[in-house]
Amino acid sequence: MPSGGPTGGHVLRGAIRDQRRRLVTASLLGMTHQACEALVPVIIGVIIDEAVATGSTGVLLRWLLLLAVLFLVLSTCYRTGARITEGAGEKAAHQLRLELGTRVLDPRGGADADRLPGALTSIATNDAKRVGSAVTVLPYGAAAIAALAVSAVLLLRISVPLGLLVLLGIPPLLWLGHRISRPLEQRSETEQERAAHASGVAADLVAGLRVLKGMGAESAAVSRYRHTSQDSLAAALRAARSRAGHEGAVLALTGVFIAAIGLVGAYLAMGGTISVGDLVAAVGLAQFLLGPFQLLTYVNAEFAQGRASARRVAEVLAAPAAVEPGDAALPDPVAGGVRLRGVALGALRGIDLDIAPGSLIGIVTRDPAAANDLLHCLARETDPTEGVIELDGVRLADLDPDDLRRSILVAPHDAALFETSLLDNVRAGADTAAADVEPALTASAADDVARMLPDDVDTVLAERGRSLSGGQRQRVALARALAADRPVLVLHDPTTAVDTVTESRIAGRLRDVRRGRTTVLVTTSPALLAVTDRVVVLEEGTVTAEGGHAELVAADETYRAAVLA
Repeated sequence: MPSGGPTGGHVLRGAIRDQRRRLVTASLLGMTHQACEALVPVIIGVIIDEAVATGSTGVLLRWLLLLAVLFLVLSTCYRTGARITEGAGEKAAHQLRLELGTRVLDPRGGADADRLPGALTSIATNDAKRVGSAVTVLPYGAAAIAALAVSAVLLLRISVPLGLLVLLGIPPLLWLGHRISRPLEQRSETEQERAAHASGVAADLVAGLRVLKGMGAESAAVSRYRHTSQDSLAAALRAARSRAGHEGAVLALTGVFIAAIGLVGAYLAMGGTISVGDLVAAVGLAQFLLGPFQLLTYVNAEFAQGRASARRVAEVLAAPAAVEPGDAALPDPVAGGVRLRGVALGALRGIDLDIAPGSLIGIVTRDPAAANDLLHCLARETDPTEGVIELDGVRLADLDPDDLRRSILVAPHDAALFETSLLDNVRAGADTAAADVEPALTASAADDVARMLPDDVDTVLAERGRSLSGGQRQRVALARALAADRPVLVLHDPTTAVDTVTESRIAGRLRDVRRGRTTVLVTTSPALLAVTDRVVVLEEGTVTAEGGHAELVAADETYRAAVLA
């Protein structure tokens, strides 16, 4: 984990600190409940000695009334304390989910590095919930310790040897319980990691299901998921066995301890050191102690799993940013001139390129990796390892990523749609909810899509737009990018699933709707390239040719192979 970032301990302590008022209140109520519970066998012992043994009905009624009041108090304290405790756990988990969401959506990026989307979802749900559960058990732990303390005091009043036995026996038992929970903590962390990976693989496969079916790769995908899920199952079973072993070992220890208290109490009663009522109280307290010990076992197990989950949450929160924000400012208004000098990243090898403000250019490459690396650089998702990229003379590395993306919009090929109306999907890219998106709908031919839907543009789309065909989704995504109306728009293969007639219509309208603003088309579509001012060809990560579409078709064999094949 990077130095200076939050650790699992920081995450857990922060969650507890944020809920401290609720936890203190719930702890006091829980301690009162447990103290009242501990008093019950003592009062029963007193009733035996002072009422049953003497046959006094008045004394019996008074003590029974006190016992009823005691049950009323302990019942009220438990219900109120449990409600506050559960609320604190839910609020702590929700706060963590908000922090994780903020980090994942941070314009600097980096949180999703080497993590599948499903894994991030698992951390934001399962791990956040487990940290919340660790917060929830704190009042129960405080209540259990209070119960042990009150029981020890009461036993000391009944018999000093019994009280000392409890006082001296509790610390070793607590220490042993903590030591026994260590394997559970380690295996719980492994279980969560494997479960998160399985969730990520599942989400990845579902998202690409149509592609897998088209390739006939269903069996390979099923085999991959089966192997991943089996690993997750094995980790879950190891964690379950560890928890069962932990609980069994602690219960065995506490059982021996409680049996020892009962035997010592019986020995003292037989010797006349304590009365029959005291013996009943001592045995009742010994049986009562089983509850606090079981509660501490539960607290230990939940806290062990919470610590493991807190570390996983901390890894996301502490993930280093992919890019660091600068403090430079762009001119107002942004003209849209882009310059690349010696840019190298991944498959890119020293690209030099000038894009004039307001121009429409095409970039052709047969290497998908080179296209992706170029898009990442222009969106400043990653800074180039060499060279500089400038927008209107200002280095992108000197800009805040959030400010930059208000001027440069990079629309990826696999843009996802939201589960809302078609109109809301398009307006999601605009600066205001009331923006006029009609030109964008027309230019992208998404208005034709709307006319085929039951409620026109107000039709609610299914998750990720799956109620539409591939070409329809592309048109709606293109409309959303055009509606954003950014000074610089970079489109990656926006019409690969669109029929040729519609694609030609989009190409003609695209130039008009983007007139006066800079547009970059990373594509091999001849229809789109035909309307560009200039086409740049990338081969082996560098610029090998540039010129008009017709000129390159006639003179460049590599270009013909990429565009017309």
